[in-house]
Amino acid sequence: MSIPNTYNATAVEEKWYDYWMKNNYFHSTPNDKEPYTIVIPPPNVTGVLHMGHMLNNTIQDVLIRRARLRGYNACWVPGTDHASIATEAKVVAKLKSEGINKEDLTREEFLKHAWEWTDKHGGIILEQLKKLGASCDWERTRFTMEEDLSKSVTKVFVDLYNKGDIYRGYRMINWDPEAKTTLSDEEVIYEEKQGNFYHINYPIEGADEVVTIATTRPETLLGDTAICINPDDERYTHLKGKKAIVPIANRAIPIIEDAYVDMEFGTGCLKITPAHDPNDKELGEKHNLEVIDIFNDDASLNENGLHYQGKDRFVVRKEITKELEEIGALVKVEQHMHKVGTSERTKAVIEPKISAQWFLRMEEIVKPALDAVLKDEDIKFYPKRYNNTYRHWLENIRDWNISRQLWWGHQIPAFFYGEGVEDFVVATSIEEALPLAQEKTGNATLTLADLKQESDALDTWFSAWLWPISVFNGINEPDNEEINYYYPTNDLVTGPDIIFFWVARMIFSGYEFRNNKPFSNVYFTGIVRDKQRRKMSKSLGNSPDPIELMKQYGADGVRVGLLLSSAAGNDLMFDEELCGQGQKFANKIWNAFKLIKGWKVAQEEAQPETSVVAIKWYKAKFQKTLTEIDANFEQYRLSDSLMSIYKLIWDDFCSWFLEMVKPAFGSPMDAKTYAAVVEILEDNLKILHPFMPHLTEEIWQLITKRTTEEALIIAKYPASTNYDISLITDFDIAKEVISGIRTIRKEKNISFKETIDLSVLNNDDSSKQFDAVIAKMGNLANLTYVTTAVDGALSFRVKSNEYFIPMTGAIDIEAELLKLKEELTYTQGFLKSVQKKLSNERFVNNAPEQVVAAEKKKEADALAKIETLETSINSLN
Repeated sequence: MSIPNTYNATAVEEKWYDYWMKNNYFHSTPNDKEPYTIVIPPPNVTGVLHMGHMLNNTIQDVLIRRARLRGYNACWVPGTDHASIATEAKVVAKLKSEGINKEDLTREEFLKHAWEWTDKHGGIILEQLKKLGASCDWERTRFTMEEDLSKSVTKVFVDLYNKGDIYRGYRMINWDPEAKTTLSDEEVIYEEKQGNFYHINYPIEGADEVVTIATTRPETLLGDTAICINPDDERYTHLKGKKAIVPIANRAIPIIEDAYVDMEFGTGCLKITPAHDPNDKELGEKHNLEVIDIFNDDASLNENGLHYQGKDRFVVRKEITKELEEIGALVKVEQHMHKVGTSERTKAVIEPKISAQWFLRMEEIVKPALDAVLKDEDIKFYPKRYNNTYRHWLENIRDWNISRQLWWGHQIPAFFYGEGVEDFVVATSIEEALPLAQEKTGNATLTLADLKQESDALDTWFSAWLWPISVFNGINEPDNEEINYYYPTNDLVTGPDIIFFWVARMIFSGYEFRNNKPFSNVYFTGIVRDKQRRKMSKSLGNSPDPIELMKQYGADGVRVGLLLSSAAGNDLMFDEELCGQGQKFANKIWNAFKLIKGWKVAQEEAQPETSVVAIKWYKAKFQKTLTEIDANFEQYRLSDSLMSIYKLIWDDFCSWFLEMVKPAFGSPMDAKTYAAVVEILEDNLKILHPFMPHLTEEIWQLITKRTTEEALIIAKYPASTNYDISLITDFDIAKEVISGIRTIRKEKNISFKETIDLSVLNNDDSSKQFDAVIAKMGNLANLTYVTTAVDGALSFRVKSNEYFIPMTGAIDIEAELLKLKEELTYTQGFLKSVQKKLSNERFVNNAPEQVVAAEKKKEADALAKIETLETSINSLN
């Protein structure tokens, strides 16, 4: 079989991915094996692949491929999320570009456009994941708006409502004026921003007096319905029971008292705008104040905004400041740093707004989820530090605002028969709703035409929280074979930025609807950042195109680059050079494979001693590494696992083992050694396959002709066995000896083809089991053991042993002596400087422990080097 000289990643990756798909290796059905299940964090249907997806899905693919090799029935469920806000915004923008306004369409007409857009763009990101090598069970691909999943959402809503956990009420909510929808508290990002404090005079009605109010939002004064003072504030006691005049609006509003007011903050007086501040709303309800809403849904001012009607809030802020100044009501403007709430999706500044919305009570539903993570540890977070984040949110949680003023999404299954806030019934369909409405109203003449379904859709996360259950149809058919087999799932891999939005809520739903956890482990990946620690984003232009990266370095090269950058749970400082390193690693393995395939094999050839011990050593080293890999996987330290494999293959296999067993030039290899080398290569491919699936499958298939039942993707993972640690420690010494020989050869310009002698003063009584390897790799004519130092020889030391290479006649003795003495003088001076530092008590007592340890190591190394130099000088004298 002809082996190409160079590794062609593009051709290989496409070939083997098609082969895996054709032979259905990714598909899983319930059987008698133990399942290993992952559900993908469903990317937005609007999305395209970015570096965060690359990292997240590489990790998931590593986990699922390793589970498959280890004999589990591995099932990785893919899918996409309908992403209400993001998708609706995309569709609205598309329609606008075509001269169509959403407001001119019926809901049905708009949804037709939305489905067309989704059908056209929705599968892009999943197709891109295939380029990465993601071994998802594509037959199981789910979409959060498909029929079964929509039925699940409706059923859950109805069940929770009937239990009293869902309610509708007027509350102060977070309003996104760009998306024109309410948001949950978790979807609001608070950012520290530079703003202003505007000090405004409000005249006191019937008196020649003003009261000064400080506010960050002067435009909201048009909605003021009271001034509030602290009852203990003596400065304002005389104003009790009086009224103030709102500047510009010229409305008289009451001056009220409440201990809520901080006398030390601002002027000690508050303007109360119940429609546009959550704290003001509470005060308004307590004191029975009027509510004046001044904003339209797009945050322009409405008819209550007087002559500012129709203008944007920020435009009004500037203009009203100018008008206040012109009428003499503006006292001063001070700069002020404060937190501003912005939409997690659109980045628009949030407006607090009173609105009738749907809420899910959270007080009881969080309790099992708190215990599962923090008390019983049925669910484990990696890294564990996220337990504290989780605890803080759950212990301070508020009811979840689950309604959104959107058309794209799951329409709330509530049906109104009147205009009142309670004039509705909840049912899975309008047909089921009718008898409920007739019973509630006592009006048997009600018809379907009298009912109107709630126009709001549910928060996207209200379907996403069911994902591990709904993908197996566990809500609609709670006792079906698949949900009973695959649930709970094993691992969830996600970002810490959605620990509240998604992770915690999936845990809520797991215990609420299955009385069981949704997964056993959650691995939080870090955020992908550039070398300047900036988060990668399109706006900054610092994020490479993942598809282009894979074209340049190969998918396997990029996978290695990502994982080598990614310490467990920490942010990833992505460096494209590491993808290049991954590509070089692929080439290194390819060249090693070509070397092996190029060896001629002789059945009658005897196995040399060097091969026997080399094979024993490598198998021991492999088992030691396998133990490290497994331990790191237990803690989701995938980067460390990969690094262990990388060092094993690059250093131990390619640089040492193959050199140890390589036959002499032009000579064949014995069949026994060759079989062992191939077996070792195959084991290497098995442990590397989860990280570099395409390269490893290519080499695996080229080693020998395989059937579809023998493909690497479904091969058996190497078993852990006991190993002789002395083989590893003894060879570590042998490596140092070989390196010492090679250093002297290089320094003295002695050809590696020329044999030399080596004498050993074995002070350590070291093992001799690798002497044959030392002789071969050092190209020694003789290796002998002596009881005294050898005169006229250069020497080096490994531990306490001394190694002598006779050099008389081969070098200029005087010049060598001069060189050795100069090096001795320098080393003695260096030792003196280190010892001076270590004799300084202040340094030893105050310096960090690792710094002192480093200095002590320098001292020990210098002493050993001086001893070796003195031995070499004595031998040449």
